[in-house]
Amino acid sequence: MSEKAQSVSSFDGALNGYEADYQYDESEDIEIRRIIDTRLMPWILFSTFILNMDRTNISNAISDGLATELGFSLQVINNANTIYAVVFTIAAFFGSILGKRFGPHRFIPFLVFSWGIVTLSHTWIKNGTDYYLVRTFIALTEGGVIPATLVYLGGFYKKKEIATRLSWFWGVQNLASAFSGIMASGILQLEGNSGLYGWRWLFLIDGIITIASAVVFAFVFPRSPYYTEGGLNFGGWFTDRQKIIAVTRIVRDDPLKLNYETRVQFSDVVAALTDYKVWGHLVLTCLGLTYLTPYGTYLPTTIKSFGFNTYVSNALTAPNYILGFISMTLMTAHSDRVGERGYHGAISVVWQFIGFVLLAFLPDSTPRGVFYFATLVVSSAPFTHPLNISWLNENTAPLGKRTVASGLVIGAANIYGVYASQIYQSKDAPRYHVGNYIILGFLVATFLLWLVQKNLYIVLNNRRAVIWAAKSGEEKADYDATTSDLGSNRLDFIFKT
Repeated sequence: MSEKAQSVSSFDGALNGYEADYQYDESEDIEIRRIIDTRLMPWILFSTFILNMDRTNISNAISDGLATELGFSLQVINNANTIYAVVFTIAAFFGSILGKRFGPHRFIPFLVFSWGIVTLSHTWIKNGTDYYLVRTFIALTEGGVIPATLVYLGGFYKKKEIATRLSWFWGVQNLASAFSGIMASGILQLEGNSGLYGWRWLFLIDGIITIASAVVFAFVFPRSPYYTEGGLNFGGWFTDRQKIIAVTRIVRDDPLKLNYETRVQFSDVVAALTDYKVWGHLVLTCLGLTYLTPYGTYLPTTIKSFGFNTYVSNALTAPNYILGFISMTLMTAHSDRVGERGYHGAISVVWQFIGFVLLAFLPDSTPRGVFYFATLVVSSAPFTHPLNISWLNENTAPLGKRTVASGLVIGAANIYGVYASQIYQSKDAPRYHVGNYIILGFLVATFLLWLVQKNLYIVLNNRRAVIWAAKSGEEKADYDATTSDLGSNRLDFIFKT
Protein backbone atom coordinates (compact mmCIF):
# COMPACT_ATOMS: atom_id res chain seq x y z
CA MET A 1 0.00 0.00 0.00
CA SER A 2 1.30 3.48 -0.77
CA GLU A 3 2.58 5.86 1.90
CA LYS A 4 -0.35 8.16 1.16
CA ALA A 5 -2.78 5.31 1.72
CA GLN A 6 -1.47 4.97 5.26
CA SER A 7 -1.40 8.64 6.17
CA VAL A 8 -4.97 9.85 6.07
CA SER A 9 -7.46 9.09 8.82
CA SER A 10 -10.82 10.15 10.17
CA PHE A 11 -12.25 9.51 13.60
CA ASP A 12 -9.53 6.97 14.37
CA GLY A 13 -8.79 6.12 10.76
CA ALA A 14 -11.92 6.61 8.66
CA LEU A 15 -9.93 7.61 5.57
CA ASN A 16 -7.05 5.17 5.79
CA GLY A 17 -6.82 3.61 2.35
CA TYR A 18 -6.98 6.71 0.15
CA GLU A 19 -4.77 6.50 -2.95
CA ALA A 20 -4.87 9.50 -5.26
CA ASP A 21 -3.92 7.63 -8.45
CA TYR A 22 -5.77 4.39 -7.81
CA GLN A 23 -7.63 3.06 -10.87
CA TYR A 24 -11.06 1.44 -10.81
CA ASP A 25 -14.12 1.44 -13.03
CA GLU A 26 -17.70 2.57 -12.54
CA SER A 27 -19.01 -0.95 -11.99
CA GLU A 28 -16.68 -1.33 -9.00
CA ASP A 29 -17.84 2.04 -7.63
CA ILE A 30 -21.46 0.91 -7.95
CA GLU A 31 -20.68 -2.40 -6.23
CA ILE A 32 -19.11 -0.57 -3.28
CA ARG A 33 -22.21 1.61 -2.93
CA ARG A 34 -24.42 -1.48 -3.12
CA ILE A 35 -22.50 -3.16 -0.32
CA ILE A 36 -22.74 -0.07 1.89
CA ASP A 37 -26.46 0.23 1.09
CA THR A 38 -27.06 -3.37 2.12
CA ARG A 39 -24.64 -3.66 5.06
CA LEU A 40 -24.67 -0.23 6.72
CA MET A 41 -27.90 1.53 5.74
CA PRO A 42 -30.28 -1.11 7.18
CA TRP A 43 -28.74 -0.57 10.61
CA ILE A 44 -28.74 3.21 10.22
CA LEU A 45 -32.39 3.07 9.20
CA PHE A 46 -33.21 0.79 12.10
CA SER A 47 -31.53 3.22 14.51
CA THR A 48 -33.67 6.12 13.26
CA PHE A 49 -36.72 3.83 13.32
CA ILE A 50 -36.08 3.29 17.03
CA LEU A 51 -35.52 7.03 17.52
CA ASN A 52 -38.81 8.05 16.00
CA MET A 53 -40.74 5.21 17.59
CA ASP A 54 -39.59 6.57 20.93
CA ARG A 55 -40.32 10.17 19.92
CA THR A 56 -43.82 9.34 18.68
CA ASN A 57 -44.90 7.33 21.69
CA ILE A 58 -45.53 10.48 23.71
CA SER A 59 -48.41 11.50 21.42
CA ASN A 60 -49.85 8.00 21.73
CA ALA A 61 -49.57 8.22 25.52
CA ILE A 62 -51.26 11.63 25.58
CA SER A 63 -54.19 10.26 23.60
CA ASP A 64 -54.51 7.51 26.22
CA GLY A 65 -54.98 10.04 29.03
CA LEU A 66 -51.44 10.41 30.42
CA ALA A 67 -52.03 14.00 31.56
CA THR A 68 -55.36 13.21 33.23
CA GLU A 69 -53.98 10.20 35.08
CA LEU A 70 -50.96 12.16 36.32
CA GLY A 71 -53.15 15.08 37.35
CA PHE A 72 -51.93 17.92 35.15
CA SER A 73 -53.23 19.98 32.24
CA LEU A 74 -52.46 20.36 28.57
CA GLN A 75 -50.27 23.35 29.50
CA VAL A 76 -47.81 21.03 31.24
CA ILE A 77 -47.56 19.01 28.01
CA ASN A 78 -46.88 22.19 26.04
CA ASN A 79 -44.32 23.46 28.57
CA ALA A 80 -42.55 20.11 28.52
CA ASN A 81 -42.44 20.27 24.71
CA THR A 82 -40.78 23.68 25.01
CA ILE A 83 -38.17 22.35 27.43
CA TYR A 84 -37.64 19.36 25.15
CA ALA A 85 -37.05 21.66 22.16
CA VAL A 86 -34.45 23.78 23.98
CA VAL A 87 -32.50 20.86 25.44
CA PHE A 88 -32.69 18.85 22.20
CA THR A 89 -31.31 21.85 20.28
CA ILE A 90 -28.33 22.19 22.61
CA ALA A 91 -27.66 18.44 22.43
CA ALA A 92 -27.95 18.52 18.63
CA PHE A 93 -25.38 21.31 18.34
CA PHE A 94 -22.82 19.26 20.24
CA GLY A 95 -23.89 15.95 18.65
CA SER A 96 -21.91 16.39 15.43
CA ILE A 97 -18.86 17.68 17.32
CA LEU A 98 -18.88 14.84 19.87
CA GLY A 99 -19.59 12.33 17.13
CA LYS A 100 -16.49 13.59 15.35
CA ARG A 101 -14.50 13.49 18.60
CA PHE A 102 -15.37 9.96 19.77
CA GLY A 103 -16.40 8.35 16.48
CA PRO A 104 -20.04 8.02 15.42
CA HIS A 105 -19.76 4.22 15.51
CA ARG A 106 -19.29 4.49 19.28
CA PHE A 107 -21.31 7.60 20.03
CA ILE A 108 -24.55 6.54 18.33
CA PRO A 109 -24.97 3.23 20.26
CA PHE A 110 -24.16 5.07 23.51
CA LEU A 111 -26.92 7.60 22.86
CA VAL A 112 -29.46 4.92 21.89
CA PHE A 113 -28.73 3.00 25.09
CA SER A 114 -29.04 6.19 27.14
CA TRP A 115 -32.42 7.24 25.78
CA GLY A 116 -33.60 3.64 26.10
CA ILE A 117 -33.03 3.92 29.85
CA VAL A 118 -34.89 7.24 29.94
CA THR A 119 -37.79 5.85 27.85
CA LEU A 120 -38.07 2.99 30.31
CA SER A 121 -38.13 5.43 33.23
CA HIS A 122 -41.33 7.03 31.86
CA THR A 123 -43.07 3.90 33.14
CA TRP A 124 -42.76 5.03 36.75
CA ILE A 125 -43.42 8.78 36.64
CA LYS A 126 -46.00 9.99 39.17
CA ASN A 127 -46.60 13.71 38.60
CA GLY A 128 -45.83 16.79 36.55
CA THR A 129 -42.37 17.22 38.07
CA ASP A 130 -41.40 13.70 37.06
CA TYR A 131 -42.79 14.37 33.59
CA TYR A 132 -40.65 17.49 33.15
CA LEU A 133 -37.61 15.54 34.34
CA VAL A 134 -37.94 12.60 31.96
CA ARG A 135 -38.75 14.83 28.99
CA THR A 136 -35.60 16.87 29.71
CA PHE A 137 -33.39 13.78 29.82
CA ILE A 138 -34.99 12.20 26.75
CA ALA A 139 -34.15 15.39 24.80
CA LEU A 140 -30.59 15.38 26.14
CA THR A 141 -29.99 11.79 25.06
CA GLU A 142 -31.85 11.86 21.73
CA GLY A 143 -30.61 15.24 20.50
CA GLY A 144 -27.13 14.28 19.33
CA VAL A 145 -27.89 11.15 17.35
CA ILE A 146 -29.02 12.68 14.03
CA PRO A 147 -26.07 15.12 13.70
CA ALA A 148 -23.69 12.26 14.58
CA THR A 149 -25.37 10.12 11.93
CA LEU A 150 -24.92 12.86 9.31
CA VAL A 151 -21.19 12.92 10.10
CA TYR A 152 -21.09 9.12 9.92
CA LEU A 153 -22.83 8.86 6.53
CA GLY A 154 -20.50 11.51 5.10
CA GLY A 155 -17.62 9.09 5.62
CA PHE A 156 -19.28 6.42 3.43
CA TYR A 157 -21.17 8.24 0.67
CA LYS A 158 -20.57 10.79 -2.06
CA LYS A 159 -22.34 14.15 -1.86
CA LYS A 160 -24.72 13.28 -4.69
CA GLU A 161 -25.68 10.04 -2.92
CA ILE A 162 -26.53 11.60 0.44
CA ALA A 163 -29.87 13.27 -0.32
CA THR A 164 -31.51 10.03 -1.40
CA ARG A 165 -30.17 8.21 1.66
CA LEU A 166 -31.44 11.01 3.89
CA SER A 167 -34.88 10.61 2.33
CA TRP A 168 -34.72 6.95 3.35
CA PHE A 169 -33.57 8.07 6.80
CA TRP A 170 -36.49 10.44 7.39
CA GLY A 171 -38.83 8.18 5.45
CA VAL A 172 -38.18 5.38 7.89
CA GLN A 173 -39.02 7.83 10.67
CA ASN A 174 -42.44 8.15 9.04
CA LEU A 175 -42.75 4.37 8.96
CA ALA A 176 -41.72 4.26 12.62
CA SER A 177 -44.47 6.73 13.43
CA ALA A 178 -46.93 4.56 11.52
CA PHE A 179 -45.71 1.44 13.30
CA SER A 180 -45.82 3.25 16.63
CA GLY A 181 -49.48 4.12 16.09
CA ILE A 182 -50.39 0.53 15.20
CA MET A 183 -48.29 -0.87 18.05
CA ALA A 184 -49.78 1.62 20.50
CA SER A 185 -53.31 0.65 19.49
CA GLY A 186 -52.50 -2.86 20.70
CA ILE A 187 -50.29 -2.13 23.70
CA LEU A 188 -52.68 0.45 25.15
CA GLN A 189 -55.21 -2.34 25.49
CA LEU A 190 -52.97 -3.88 28.17
CA GLU A 191 -54.57 -1.26 30.44
CA GLY A 192 -54.87 -2.71 33.97
CA ASN A 193 -52.49 -5.63 33.55
CA SER A 194 -50.10 -5.77 36.53
CA GLY A 195 -51.77 -2.57 37.74
CA LEU A 196 -50.29 -0.44 34.93
CA TYR A 197 -52.05 2.05 32.70
CA GLY A 198 -51.85 1.33 28.99
CA TRP A 199 -49.46 4.22 28.35
CA ARG A 200 -47.07 2.89 31.02
CA TRP A 201 -46.96 -0.45 29.20
CA LEU A 202 -46.13 1.50 26.03
CA PHE A 203 -43.03 3.13 27.55
CA LEU A 204 -41.99 -0.12 29.24
CA ILE A 205 -42.01 -2.12 26.00
CA ASP A 206 -40.47 0.69 23.91
CA GLY A 207 -37.68 1.10 26.47
CA ILE A 208 -36.76 -2.58 26.46
CA ILE A 209 -36.71 -2.68 22.63
CA THR A 210 -34.47 0.41 22.53
CA ILE A 211 -31.94 -0.88 25.05
CA ALA A 212 -31.67 -4.22 23.25
CA SER A 213 -31.20 -2.41 19.93
CA ALA A 214 -28.38 -0.28 21.33
CA VAL A 215 -26.43 -3.39 22.29
CA VAL A 216 -26.75 -4.71 18.72
CA PHE A 217 -25.66 -1.35 17.23
CA ALA A 218 -22.45 -1.46 19.27
CA PHE A 219 -21.47 -4.63 17.39
CA VAL A 220 -22.59 -3.77 13.84
CA PHE A 221 -21.50 -0.16 13.22
CA PRO A 222 -18.01 -0.20 11.62
CA ARG A 223 -15.57 2.56 12.37
CA SER A 224 -15.08 3.48 8.68
CA PRO A 225 -15.22 2.11 5.11
CA TYR A 226 -11.64 0.93 5.57
CA TYR A 227 -12.24 -0.79 8.90
CA THR A 228 -15.40 -2.90 8.71
CA GLU A 229 -14.08 -6.02 10.42
CA GLY A 230 -15.09 -7.16 13.88
CA GLY A 231 -18.22 -7.55 15.94
CA LEU A 232 -21.16 -8.96 14.04
CA ASN A 233 -19.48 -7.91 10.79
CA PHE A 234 -16.95 -10.72 11.38
CA GLY A 235 -14.31 -10.59 8.61
CA GLY A 236 -15.57 -7.33 7.14
CA TRP A 237 -17.42 -6.23 4.02
CA PHE A 238 -14.66 -5.60 1.48
CA THR A 239 -11.62 -7.14 -0.16
CA ASP A 240 -8.35 -5.20 0.17
CA ARG A 241 -8.95 -3.63 -3.26
CA GLN A 242 -12.53 -2.68 -2.38
CA LYS A 243 -11.35 -1.01 0.86
CA ILE A 244 -9.18 1.39 -1.13
CA ILE A 245 -11.97 2.07 -3.63
CA ALA A 246 -14.49 2.66 -0.83
CA VAL A 247 -12.32 5.43 0.60
CA THR A 248 -10.89 6.88 -2.61
CA ARG A 249 -14.33 7.29 -4.24
CA ILE A 250 -15.57 9.65 -1.52
CA VAL A 251 -12.39 11.75 -1.55
CA ARG A 252 -12.45 12.14 -5.32
CA ASP A 253 -16.06 13.25 -5.05
CA ASP A 254 -15.27 15.72 -2.26
CA PRO A 255 -11.55 16.44 -1.64
CA LEU A 256 -12.51 18.19 1.60
CA LYS A 257 -12.93 14.73 3.11
CA LEU A 258 -9.16 14.37 3.07
CA ASN A 259 -9.39 16.48 6.22
CA TYR A 260 -11.93 14.26 7.96
CA GLU A 261 -9.30 13.53 10.60
CA THR A 262 -9.30 17.18 11.65
CA ARG A 263 -11.48 17.86 14.65
CA VAL A 264 -13.80 20.83 14.66
CA GLN A 265 -12.04 24.07 15.56
CA PHE A 266 -13.51 27.20 17.12
CA SER A 267 -12.93 28.97 13.79
CA ASP A 268 -15.31 26.47 12.16
CA VAL A 269 -18.00 27.37 14.69
CA VAL A 270 -17.48 31.08 13.98
CA ALA A 271 -17.52 30.49 10.21
CA ALA A 272 -20.83 28.63 10.38
CA LEU A 273 -22.48 31.11 12.75
CA THR A 274 -21.46 34.13 10.66
CA ASP A 275 -22.49 32.75 7.25
CA TYR A 276 -25.81 34.34 6.25
CA LYS A 277 -26.43 31.52 3.77
CA VAL A 278 -26.32 28.98 6.60
CA TRP A 279 -28.76 31.14 8.53
CA GLY A 280 -31.10 31.07 5.55
CA HIS A 281 -31.29 27.30 5.87
CA LEU A 282 -31.72 27.50 9.64
CA VAL A 283 -34.62 29.94 9.37
CA LEU A 284 -36.12 27.81 6.59
CA THR A 285 -35.92 24.82 8.94
CA CYS A 286 -37.61 26.64 11.83
CA LEU A 287 -40.41 28.08 9.71
CA GLY A 288 -40.95 24.98 7.59
CA LEU A 289 -41.16 22.54 10.47
CA THR A 290 -43.29 24.70 12.79
CA TYR A 291 -46.46 22.76 11.98
CA LEU A 292 -44.91 19.46 13.10
CA THR A 293 -45.00 20.02 16.87
CA PRO A 294 -48.68 20.95 17.24
CA TYR A 295 -49.89 18.75 14.39
CA GLY A 296 -47.73 15.72 15.24
CA THR A 297 -48.23 15.87 19.01
CA TYR A 298 -52.01 16.00 18.76
CA LEU A 299 -52.62 13.98 15.58
CA PRO A 300 -54.05 10.92 17.39
CA THR A 301 -56.08 13.23 19.63
CA THR A 302 -57.32 15.23 16.63
CA ILE A 303 -58.41 12.07 14.83
CA LYS A 304 -60.09 10.91 18.03
CA SER A 305 -62.08 14.18 18.09
CA PHE A 306 -63.61 13.20 14.73
CA GLY A 307 -65.50 10.45 16.56
CA PHE A 308 -63.08 7.49 16.58
CA ASN A 309 -62.14 5.64 19.80
CA THR A 310 -58.62 5.77 21.29
CA TYR A 311 -57.40 2.54 19.72
CA VAL A 312 -58.76 3.26 16.24
CA SER A 313 -57.49 6.86 16.26
CA ASN A 314 -53.94 5.69 17.04
CA ALA A 315 -54.13 3.04 14.31
CA LEU A 316 -55.45 5.62 11.82
CA THR A 317 -52.24 7.65 12.14
CA ALA A 318 -50.40 4.88 10.25
CA PRO A 319 -51.65 5.75 6.71
CA ASN A 320 -50.66 9.39 7.31
CA TYR A 321 -47.04 8.48 7.95
CA ILE A 322 -46.86 5.87 5.19
CA LEU A 323 -48.11 8.34 2.58
CA GLY A 324 -45.57 10.90 3.84
CA PHE A 325 -42.78 8.35 3.45
CA ILE A 326 -43.75 7.57 -0.15
CA SER A 327 -44.09 11.19 -1.28
CA MET A 328 -40.86 12.31 0.40
CA THR A 329 -38.83 9.46 -1.10
CA LEU A 330 -40.14 10.14 -4.60
CA MET A 331 -39.68 13.91 -4.31
CA THR A 332 -36.09 13.68 -3.02
CA ALA A 333 -35.12 11.10 -5.65
CA HIS A 334 -36.49 13.38 -8.38
CA SER A 335 -34.63 16.35 -6.88
CA ASP A 336 -31.38 14.34 -7.00
CA ARG A 337 -32.05 13.23 -10.55
CA VAL A 338 -32.64 16.72 -11.96
CA GLY A 339 -30.21 18.51 -9.62
CA GLU A 340 -32.72 21.07 -8.32
CA ARG A 341 -33.67 21.89 -4.71
CA GLY A 342 -35.57 25.17 -4.29
CA TYR A 343 -38.64 24.56 -6.44
CA HIS A 344 -39.06 21.04 -5.06
CA GLY A 345 -39.22 22.45 -1.55
CA ALA A 346 -41.65 25.21 -2.50
CA ILE A 347 -44.07 22.81 -4.21
CA SER A 348 -44.12 20.60 -1.12
CA VAL A 349 -45.13 23.60 1.02
CA VAL A 350 -48.05 24.36 -1.31
CA TRP A 351 -49.24 20.78 -0.79
CA GLN A 352 -49.14 21.20 3.01
CA PHE A 353 -50.94 24.53 2.72
CA ILE A 354 -53.90 22.91 0.97
CA GLY A 355 -54.25 20.35 3.77
CA PHE A 356 -54.24 22.95 6.54
CA VAL A 357 -56.77 25.06 4.63
CA LEU A 358 -59.11 22.07 4.78
CA LEU A 359 -58.48 21.54 8.50
CA ALA A 360 -59.02 25.22 9.24
CA PHE A 361 -62.11 25.93 7.16
CA LEU A 362 -64.16 22.74 6.85
CA PRO A 363 -67.48 23.25 8.70
CA ASP A 364 -68.12 21.32 11.93
CA SER A 365 -70.91 19.36 10.20
CA THR A 366 -68.41 17.80 7.78
CA PRO A 367 -68.43 13.95 7.89
CA ARG A 368 -65.58 12.49 9.91
CA GLY A 369 -64.21 10.71 6.85
CA VAL A 370 -63.65 14.06 5.14
CA PHE A 371 -61.96 15.45 8.25
CA TYR A 372 -59.67 12.42 8.29
CA PHE A 373 -58.96 12.95 4.57
CA ALA A 374 -57.76 16.47 5.42
CA THR A 375 -55.15 15.00 7.79
CA LEU A 376 -54.06 12.66 4.98
CA VAL A 377 -53.52 15.65 2.68
CA VAL A 378 -51.29 17.34 5.27
CA SER A 379 -49.34 14.19 6.12
CA SER A 380 -48.88 13.06 2.52
CA ALA A 381 -47.07 16.27 1.54
CA PRO A 382 -43.37 15.52 0.90
CA PHE A 383 -41.33 16.22 4.04
CA THR A 384 -38.66 18.74 2.99
CA HIS A 385 -36.24 18.50 5.92
CA PRO A 386 -33.82 15.99 4.29
CA LEU A 387 -33.87 18.07 1.12
CA ASN A 388 -32.95 21.20 3.06
CA ILE A 389 -30.15 19.40 4.94
CA SER A 390 -28.68 18.05 1.72
CA TRP A 391 -28.90 21.52 0.17
CA LEU A 392 -27.11 23.04 3.16
CA ASN A 393 -24.35 20.41 3.19
CA GLU A 394 -23.75 20.69 -0.57
CA ASN A 395 -23.35 24.45 -0.28
CA THR A 396 -21.28 24.62 2.92
CA ALA A 397 -17.51 24.15 3.05
CA PRO A 398 -14.89 23.48 4.39
CA LEU A 399 -15.58 20.28 6.29
CA GLY A 400 -15.35 21.64 9.83
CA LYS A 401 -17.83 24.38 8.98
CA ARG A 402 -20.12 21.79 7.36
CA THR A 403 -19.94 19.63 10.51
CA VAL A 404 -21.00 22.56 12.70
CA ALA A 405 -23.76 23.50 10.24
CA SER A 406 -25.09 19.93 10.43
CA GLY A 407 -25.48 20.27 14.17
CA LEU A 408 -27.04 23.70 13.82
CA VAL A 409 -29.68 22.58 11.33
CA ILE A 410 -30.73 19.65 13.52
CA GLY A 411 -30.87 22.08 16.43
CA ALA A 412 -33.01 24.43 14.36
CA ALA A 413 -35.25 21.46 13.56
CA ASN A 414 -36.12 21.34 17.25
CA ILE A 415 -35.76 24.84 18.67
CA TYR A 416 -38.91 25.89 16.83
CA GLY A 417 -40.73 23.73 19.38
CA VAL A 418 -40.23 26.53 21.93
CA TYR A 419 -42.97 28.55 20.24
CA ALA A 420 -44.64 25.82 18.16
CA SER A 421 -45.63 23.89 21.28
CA GLN A 422 -47.88 26.81 22.24
CA ILE A 423 -49.77 27.03 18.91
CA TYR A 424 -52.48 24.52 19.82
CA GLN A 425 -54.20 25.63 23.03
CA SER A 426 -56.79 23.71 25.04
CA LYS A 427 -59.32 26.55 24.66
CA ASP A 428 -59.02 26.11 20.88
CA ALA A 429 -59.66 22.33 20.96
CA PRO A 430 -60.67 20.13 19.27
CA ARG A 431 -60.57 21.87 15.86
CA TYR A 432 -57.72 24.25 16.74
CA HIS A 433 -58.93 26.87 14.27
CA VAL A 434 -56.67 29.65 15.60
CA GLY A 435 -53.69 27.31 15.68
CA ASN A 436 -54.26 26.26 12.08
CA TYR A 437 -54.57 29.90 10.96
CA ILE A 438 -51.16 30.53 12.55
CA ILE A 439 -49.69 27.49 10.79
CA LEU A 440 -51.01 28.76 7.45
CA GLY A 441 -49.09 32.00 8.01
CA PHE A 442 -45.89 30.08 8.68
CA LEU A 443 -46.38 28.04 5.51
CA VAL A 444 -46.72 31.17 3.38
CA ALA A 445 -43.45 32.48 4.83
CA THR A 446 -41.78 29.10 4.24
CA PHE A 447 -42.86 29.04 0.58
CA LEU A 448 -41.34 32.46 0.00
CA LEU A 449 -38.11 31.56 1.77
CA TRP A 450 -37.52 28.48 -0.41
CA LEU A 451 -37.69 30.79 -3.44
CA VAL A 452 -35.52 33.48 -1.81
CA GLN A 453 -32.80 30.96 -0.89
CA LYS A 454 -32.79 29.52 -4.41
CA ASN A 455 -32.52 32.94 -6.03
CA LEU A 456 -29.78 33.96 -3.60
CA TYR A 457 -27.65 31.06 -4.80
CA ILE A 458 -28.42 31.84 -8.45
CA VAL A 459 -27.34 35.47 -7.97
CA LEU A 460 -24.13 34.44 -6.17
CA ASN A 461 -23.26 31.90 -8.87
CA ASN A 462 -23.80 34.45 -11.65
CA ARG A 463 -21.84 37.17 -9.86
CA ARG A 464 -18.90 34.84 -9.16
CA ALA A 465 -18.95 33.45 -12.70
CA VAL A 466 -18.53 36.94 -14.14
CA ILE A 467 -15.60 37.74 -11.83
CA TRP A 468 -13.93 34.38 -12.43
CA ALA A 469 -14.33 34.52 -16.21
CA ALA A 470 -12.68 37.95 -16.27
CA LYS A 471 -9.50 36.58 -14.68
CA SER A 472 -6.62 35.39 -16.82
CA GLY A 473 -5.05 31.99 -16.27
CA GLU A 474 -2.22 33.64 -14.37
CA GLU A 475 -4.63 35.56 -12.16
CA LYS A 476 -6.55 32.38 -11.38
CA ALA A 477 -3.32 30.62 -10.42
CA ASP A 478 -2.36 33.57 -8.22
CA TYR A 479 -5.80 33.46 -6.58
CA ASP A 480 -5.37 29.75 -5.81
CA ALA A 481 -1.95 30.40 -4.29
CA THR A 482 -2.71 33.48 -2.22
CA THR A 483 -6.44 33.65 -1.38
CA SER A 484 -7.64 33.44 2.20
CA ASP A 485 -11.09 32.42 0.95
CA LEU A 486 -12.00 28.92 2.11
CA GLY A 487 -14.54 26.38 0.91
CA SER A 488 -17.83 27.92 -0.16
CA ASN A 489 -16.35 31.41 0.10
CA ARG A 490 -14.04 30.75 -2.86
CA LEU A 491 -14.85 32.42 -6.18
CA ASP A 492 -14.77 29.07 -8.01
CA PHE A 493 -17.25 27.36 -5.65
CA ILE A 494 -20.57 26.73 -7.41
CA PHE A 495 -23.71 26.54 -5.30
CA LYS A 496 -26.45 24.01 -6.04
CA THR A 497 -29.78 25.74 -6.56
